[in-house]
Amino acid sequence: MTIKVAIIGVGNCASALIQGTYYYRNAKDDDFVPGLLHVNMGGYHVKDIEFVAAFDVDSRKVGKDLSQAILSEPNNTRKFADVPNLGVEVKRGPVMDGLGKYLKGYVKVDEDAKPVDVAAELKDSGAEVVVNYLPVGSEQAVRWYAEQVLKAGCAFVNCMPVFIASDDAWAKKFEEKGLPVAGDDVMSQIGATVLHKTLAKLLVDRGVKVTESYQLNIGGDTDFLNMLEEERLISKRISKTSAVAAMIPYNIPLRIGPSDYVPFLDNKKICYVYMKGEYFGGTPVQIDVKLDVWDAPNSGGVVIDVIRAARIALDRGVAGRLIGPSAFAFKHPPVQMPYEVAKQRFEDFIEGKAERYQASPTPLKSPLPEK
Repeated sequence: MTIKVAIIGVGNCASALIQGTYYYRNAKDDDFVPGLLHVNMGGYHVKDIEFVAAFDVDSRKVGKDLSQAILSEPNNTRKFADVPNLGVEVKRGPVMDGLGKYLKGYVKVDEDAKPVDVAAELKDSGAEVVVNYLPVGSEQAVRWYAEQVLKAGCAFVNCMPVFIASDDAWAKKFEEKGLPVAGDDVMSQIGATVLHKTLAKLLVDRGVKVTESYQLNIGGDTDFLNMLEEERLISKRISKTSAVAAMIPYNIPLRIGPSDYVPFLDNKKICYVYMKGEYFGGTPVQIDVKLDVWDAPNSGGVVIDVIRAARIALDRGVAGRLIGPSAFAFKHPPVQMPYEVAKQRFEDFIEGKAERYQASPTPLKSPLPEK
């Protein structure tokens, strides 16, 4: 059995995802694979993922085979696997609000090239699951692509901080079409958000009163260049902030990046987490953590798991938002959960013990704190 996957946005994250499916193609079912819940999930092995369509706007990628496009500029993540010719031509999608002021001119767009009919391309390719990797701030474009996914009858995995799975109206659209949706804003295997979230939960569980916290992030890829434009960061800040705030049962001063663009870092991401609090007797405690990672591979395994969850949902006729998988894999899911709870809910979903969870053990807290 195969899972036919289409990709929107052939950037660094797409590169790591595709490379990862070849890096682990020969893994045995009982192997430990860093970043995957299971090599074989619900009958689907990593090698069962087949890429059948891809969309981008950069002329250095459009028209190329997907295996070549993932290595084309401005992509700058590490290469860790050889990907053979996939026989999948990257097609020209619409620009809409996909390019902010810092990306215009940096991303090379052929203005004379006409966008393809995305819904028709998805249908013709036989795509079953569509993964969205559009740039942060592409509010109109993400919603437009979500409509094309609905028209084509595919499951949707929304890796970006435009709220689809966590939005009641959009979730209802997918449910009415009998299609699963997972999201929003992918959470890395060991990234800034999951680290910050886990530290916050640890302090609260151990009876420490958290009094203030911040998270600063810098990187050198087009994602960080794009996020220099503060106007495009509203949903991103909500997404990252809500994931941490949901672990603390009271309001605190909380500020979470992204923070700056440092070109020579390439696809490296450096994160600084600061937390301050009080324990027994009002005694002060302070935690300062630095995390240094390659950003794109950090989410590759997570997305492989969600792609397979989406296909399992299609097989079982589960429509609408996938609560357990979304809580495990995304920063702004429909329901926020502590990591260990979300992981168990995902495992329950895989085993067929529970298709979806509607009750929230930890209510979603999405508003940004006042400045």
